[in-house]
Amino acid sequence: MMKKSSILIFILLISFVQFTFAQKKKLYTPKIESCPCAFKADSSLKTRCAYLIVPENRNKPEGKTIKLPFIVVESNNPQKKKDPVLFTGGGPGAGSLGIVRSVHRRSIIQNRDFIAFEQRGTQYALPSLGGNEIGEALKTAFKNNYPKDSMILEGTKRLRAKLIAQGIDLSAYNTVESAADIEDLRQALKIDSLNLFGISYSGGLMMTVLHNFPAGIRSLILDSPLPEFINIDEEEIGNFNEALNTIFRKCENDSLSRMKYGNLKEKFTRYFNSLEGKTFSVSYAEKEKAEPLSISYSRSELIGFLENTLYDFSKIKDIPDIITDMIQGNHEVYIRKFLDDIFHSSGPSGMRLSVYCSDKMAYAKDKMIQQQYQLYPYMMGAGYYLNDVYRKMCDCWKVPPVAADTKTAFYSEVPVLLGAGDTDPACRPLYNDLIHHYMPNSQRLLFLNRSHGPLIRQDGDIFIGDFLENPYRKVVSAQADIIAY
Repeated sequence: MMKKSSILIFILLISFVQFTFAQKKKLYTPKIESCPCAFKADSSLKTRCAYLIVPENRNKPEGKTIKLPFIVVESNNPQKKKDPVLFTGGGPGAGSLGIVRSVHRRSIIQNRDFIAFEQRGTQYALPSLGGNEIGEALKTAFKNNYPKDSMILEGTKRLRAKLIAQGIDLSAYNTVESAADIEDLRQALKIDSLNLFGISYSGGLMMTVLHNFPAGIRSLILDSPLPEFINIDEEEIGNFNEALNTIFRKCENDSLSRMKYGNLKEKFTRYFNSLEGKTFSVSYAEKEKAEPLSISYSRSELIGFLENTLYDFSKIKDIPDIITDMIQGNHEVYIRKFLDDIFHSSGPSGMRLSVYCSDKMAYAKDKMIQQQYQLYPYMMGAGYYLNDVYRKMCDCWKVPPVAADTKTAFYSEVPVLLGAGDTDPACRPLYNDLIHHYMPNSQRLLFLNRSHGPLIRQDGDIFIGDFLENPYRKVVSAQADIIAY
């Protein structure tokens, strides 16, 4: 039997080892440095702008650091609460700071400060992993009717080589590191409790923050969230078709629409199946007065236009007419608009590639991806994918997967407000139902005739305000087209 003095020495030794391990685990102190504002809130509100400075790779804490800008907009309420709302954008790869320009019109600023935080690798972060290499490669493919797949891969390789030549560690741009950035910001600003607001990809990011750092989180507001435990590549084709089926169903249930469009789903499926292997051409000028080009396209680009339209709230009602037009062979006006988007896009950023490849594609099963094409054969086509990051690109990008624990679902009692649009082609309402299963204090809002990100818009603002005041109180909707459940 050990003597008391020996036990005490043993306990002290263990404590020292644990302390030393903890110090090795975090051999850095997050820093705050003032910086110019990329955006400012309305003049009626006080705005502060700064960088959070943290290691690029926390496994190399003494190595290179990065600067992540954030904007604090202060509530004018003298009785404001001490738990601010922190927002970051989706994508992955979307910017986060521009929202401050409209925050004075939002309920989130009435009783709390608001923080817009730019994720690592995005537009205003230092470094930014932006680049137009992939976008330019795709434009070249369209202009010269080259194989799009091979050109996109060439652009991917060029973007990767450029960023690596700048000394950027591509493996450090992932959901786990971004979640740690948010926790470091909370600690650096000495905030006891945060309300996290995320949309699409950043909905899953905010869930990761809750999973990894639960102590500092009061509530979550998740708009069309993509949970980390969902591998979107296994589901995106099914999700797109579910959104279309929602529209087809509404046509069938409305007597006037049924008379006008009759069996639109059957017509759509028959027509797009008939396009297998067929190509068309359109005369297209990239700019005014430019020499028009003869550009080839196939059903892939027609599907691409429909996907883009599903994201546009104001155009969802037009989709039955657009499909009817396409079936009648009237493609050109839609293909030109699709090409306009292509020729004005820089393509996916390095940050988007690093995140998708490390925590989505790294865990996606090719068998599941291919099964979608068996169900929906008209979705097959060379050179176009519903997601602009896919397996072959990730094979070129070469980043390691995030820890498997990040991909697992978890239970939490933290209150959550969940929003979804019924015609969302990416993050279906089903995802909110799955989140609700693991987070029983969550509440769901289904926005009819809306698509991706309905909660962040004006329709959803009143619900956000009510939820923040009492996140455990039942959310109630008086609007027939917004269902609270």
